[in-house]
Parts: sequence; C-alpha cells; structure tokens
Amino acid sequence: MPFVRPYVRSNGTPVRGHFRWAPGARRELTVLALAAVAVVGLGNSNGGADGTTGPRTKPTEGPAVTYPIRFDQNPGRATPRMSVPWPTVAYPIKLATPKKKPAPPAPAVSYPIDFSTLDGGR
Repeated sequence: MPFVRPYVRSNGTPVRGHFRWAPGARRELTVLALAAVAVVGLGNSNGGADGTTGPRTKPTEGPAVTYPIRFDQNPGRATPRMSVPWPTVAYPIKLATPKKKPAPPAPAVSYPIDFSTLDGGR
C-alpha cells in the first residue's frame, strides 16, 4: 500500500495524501475478515465433540492418583540414589569408537621452490 503525497491537480484542485490500495485488495481483505469472524464465531460455540450442548460439568470425584507416589520396594521412603551407574539392559551395546587418523605424510619438497638454484633451468 504505497502512500500518495498531497498534490495539486492541473485544474487547481488540492488532493490530500492517501494510501493507494491495489485493485481488488479491499474486496479480498473484506472476504478474509468475514472468514475470520466466521471461524471465531463457530469456534466459540458451546457444542462438544460428541454433539452435546450446554455447560460443562467438572468431575465430582477426587483425584485418581495419590501423591507423593511411593513404590512397593521402599514403602514410606524416597528411592535411594545409586553411587555407581547400572546398565538398564542385559545385552552389550557396542558403540562406534572413532578410529585414529594416520598422520598426514610429510611433504617431499619445501616450498617455495627456488628455480634459480637448479642447474637445468626452465
């Protein structure tokens, strides 16, 4: 949306500054706004996924879980921390170990080569 600065027409009529919309942009924006209103209107309906309408009721029962959770092997006590890690599987897991790269070969010549010291010349 470019802004058109104020100007005076050739017949002397002053024109205020305004924004120029692309052809059809107002209609497209209106259709988009109506679609957004429709989505919000239908999205806030009281209907449930099972087709029921009306207010939602909260469960009257207490929580199904009792906190803190305690396990049978240590009733009433927290689980002790293990000082040594213990494997969780009975089979060995082989991890890929990186292989050592061989050292790069030493260059046979030292650079830069000075051709003036060679007898053959080029």
